[in-house]
Amino acid sequence: MIKTILVSTVLLMPASNALAQSNWSLEGTVGVVSDYRYRGYSLSDGDPALQAGLTLGHSSGFYGDVFVSSIDEYGIGADGDGAEVEVTGSLGWAGMLGDFDVDAAVSAYRYPDGDDVNYIEAPVQIGQTVGALTWTVGVAYAPAQDALSDEDNRYGWAGLSYSPEGWPISLSGVFGYEDGAFAPDGKSDWALGAEHDLGPATLALTWVDSDVDAGALVASAFVKF
Repeated sequence: MIKTILVSTVLLMPASNALAQSNWSLEGTVGVVSDYRYRGYSLSDGDPALQAGLTLGHSSGFYGDVFVSSIDEYGIGADGDGAEVEVTGSLGWAGMLGDFDVDAAVSAYRYPDGDDVNYIEAPVQIGQTVGALTWTVGVAYAPAQDALSDEDNRYGWAGLSYSPEGWPISLSGVFGYEDGAFAPDGKSDWALGAEHDLGPATLALTWVDSDVDAGALVASAFVKF
């Protein structure tokens, strides 16, 4: 499925150019990470992962996107097979409310061939850019559902990024806390990273750590269109 998404992103490049002349836009990324870390956990068992994403947006702020990543086998059922791909689809709205950037969405996490592991979540984020500094805070709530053993889950985060004009890199840091189905005893995670923009390509190094999993230095390379 990852290969299918990668090919699809290339085929959709002409459509992206056409949409740019209307109220719609189509943007995408393809790339690789040395370790797929999500909220401090490694979802690829420390191995590299291929990733791709597409976002269809409207000038009103409404958007839909899909993100796909290879993962370590997950949700293994009685047949001995589990999901080796994570697919996340979201519908949301992003725009300005007063002086703040707001992004609110509903996301569906799907794991093809995984048993009883699909779930939905609603993230909301608010932020503001002041000069070279951008701050963000957000929460994501997953209501009780079968994949979460009929328990809910809550995740909150706060982040800072610093991108002075003329600097070759931008710096970022984020701290998160999770409580609920995915972290019954509570879990903290954090990340510090540096990113270099090369036009259509972006290279990054990020230290990702938590109080439930060993930390790791994650390298990534993505191309956007």
